[in-house]
Amino acid sequence: MASKPPSLRFLFAHPAHFFACGCGSGLTRRAPGTFGTLFAWASFVLFRPYFGEGQLLFLFAAAYLAGIWFINVAGRALGDPDHGSIVWDEIVPFWLVLLMTPPGWLWQLTAFALFRFFDITKPQPARYFDEHVKNGFGVMADDLIAAGYTLLMLALIKIVVS
Repeated sequence: MASKPPSLRFLFAHPAHFFACGCGSGLTRRAPGTFGTLFAWASFVLFRPYFGEGQLLFLFAAAYLAGIWFINVAGRALGDPDHGSIVWDEIVPFWLVLLMTPPGWLWQLTAFALFRFFDITKPQPARYFDEHVKNGFGVMADDLIAAGYTLLMLALIKIVVS
């Protein structure tokens, strides 16, 4: 059973809550991680044209580190370090995936499906972080690992189709 999403009041009570909950995308009752990943995809398409790759890598690193704090603050307030509404951990790693995905909507769709698969199934070592590191670092780390698996699979697919 999915945890009940927090209110809009919670979302706007603290900047960390707003970002941890994916600017509101994590407040859905069903599949908040999927909605957070969709938010990442949509926002990436909007901001990508305005930044170079180096700038984006710097911004993603800063967003990742800030995400550890966002998630710690929101998780403490919600009483669960990995509450379902916390989706910043999906957003930042998926931005990284999209940055490294070959151009084209079909590649992006494949990246989306693979990322969701690895985020849900949590192959090791992602499962270790999910089960044993109950703080912002652990929450962010398991999705970064899912991003790594996604990029590995995309590279293998690209080799096969080339």
